[in-house]
Amino acid sequence: MLKRLRIKFVLIIMSIVTLLFFVLFGLVMHFTKNNIERESIQMMRSMAFRPPHASQLHLRDNMPDNIRLPFFTVMVSENGELKAFGSDFYDLTDEKMLSSLMEIARSNDEQIGVIPGYDLRYMKSDPGLPESVVFADISSEKAMLKGLIRNFIIIGLIGYAVFFLISLFLAKWMTKPVEKTWNEQKQFIADASHELKTPITVIMTNAEMMSDKSYTDSDRDSFTKNILSTSKRMRGLVESLLELARLDNNRAPVKFSSVDYSKLINDSILPFEPLFYENDLELSADVENGINVQGDKDKLRQVISILLDNALKYSDKSDKVTVCLKRQSASCILSVSGAGAPLSKEDCQNIFKRFYRVDQARNDGQSYGLGLSIAESIVSEHNGKIWAESKNSHNTFCVTLPL
Repeated sequence: MLKRLRIKFVLIIMSIVTLLFFVLFGLVMHFTKNNIERESIQMMRSMAFRPPHASQLHLRDNMPDNIRLPFFTVMVSENGELKAFGSDFYDLTDEKMLSSLMEIARSNDEQIGVIPGYDLRYMKSDPGLPESVVFADISSEKAMLKGLIRNFIIIGLIGYAVFFLISLFLAKWMTKPVEKTWNEQKQFIADASHELKTPITVIMTNAEMMSDKSYTDSDRDSFTKNILSTSKRMRGLVESLLELARLDNNRAPVKFSSVDYSKLINDSILPFEPLFYENDLELSADVENGINVQGDKDKLRQVISILLDNALKYSDKSDKVTVCLKRQSASCILSVSGAGAPLSKEDCQNIFKRFYRVDQARNDGQSYGLGLSIAESIVSEHNGKIWAESKNSHNTFCVTLPL
C-alpha cells in the first residue's frame, strides 16, 4: 500500500511538473516568436519603401539594435521592369529569382507572409502606391528559435531529473506519518489478537472439559468459574480497546467545565487506600488546595485511577507511594511516585505504547498494557502532557495541565 501511495505521489508531482514545463515552454516560444516577427516587420515597414539612396544612407541609423536581418526591396516600374536594391547578401541581378519571388508574393492575398522555400518574409506596398515588395531573411529567426528549443530541451531534461529526485524524497517524507500509523495499526491488531487468543483458548478448553462426563460436579463448577473469570477479563480488554478507538477517533467531544482538581484527586485516592493497605503499601498525598482546571471530570478521574493502579501493581512492597499536586505558573503538575524496578530511557518512552509491558514476569493477568496509553490520549485531549521519569530506583509519572 505504501509503495503504491509513493508511486502515485511521484506520478502526480511529475505530471504537474510536465504540465508546467510545457505551458512555460509554449508561452516563452509564443512570445519570443511574436516579438521577433514584430521587430522584423517594424524594420521592414520603416526601411522598405524608401528610395534606394535613402535606404542605404539611413540603414545603420534607423535599424533596431537587436535586428540585423538582410533584406531587399523589389520595385515594379511603369513598364513592368523589376528593380531590386538593398542588402548585398543576395544576388539582386538574378531576374529569374526575383520574378519567382514576386509571383509567389502576388499569388497570396495577405500583405505580409512567409515564403518557406526561400526563408524569406515579404511585405507588399499599400494599395495606391507604386507596386513594390520588401523581402527579409528569416533564417536567423529560425536558427534562434531552434537554439531556444534545444536549450529548453536540455534545461527541461536536467530540471525533470532534479524534480524526479525531489519528488522521490518528498514522497518518502510525506508518507512517513502514514507509514508510522500503518505500522502501529498492524502492531496494534497483532497485539490485540494475541491478547484475545489466550482467554479464548482458556474458555474453549474449560468448555470442552465441562462436556466430559468423567469430571465431577465440583470440577465442572470450577470450570464454570474459570470461564466466567476469563470472560470478565476479555470484557475488560474489549472495553479498553473500544475506549482507545473512541479516543483515537474523537467520536465523543470532550465537555470541558471547571473542575476542582485538588478535590478530585483527594476523592480518587480514597478508594485506593484499602487496596494499598492490603498489599502492604503506604499511600501518602501532598495535594495543594484550590487548584482548578478546565476539563472532563470523569476522564481526569480515570487518568488518576490509571496512575494509582499502575503504582499499586508495580511498586515495591513495604514501601510508600506518593501522590503530589502542585501549582506551576500557568499550569499544575500531578506526580505519582514509588519505588520499583528502574525504568530505562527507552522504557520511559515506550511504556505509553499500547500493549507494552516492562516486566512481563510481574503481570498478574489483569493488565493488558493499555492503561497508560489511554491516560496519554486523555491528557492530550486536555492540552496537557504526561511522561515518566526514573531516578534512584524511584519511578515517577507526571501529568501537567493548564490552569
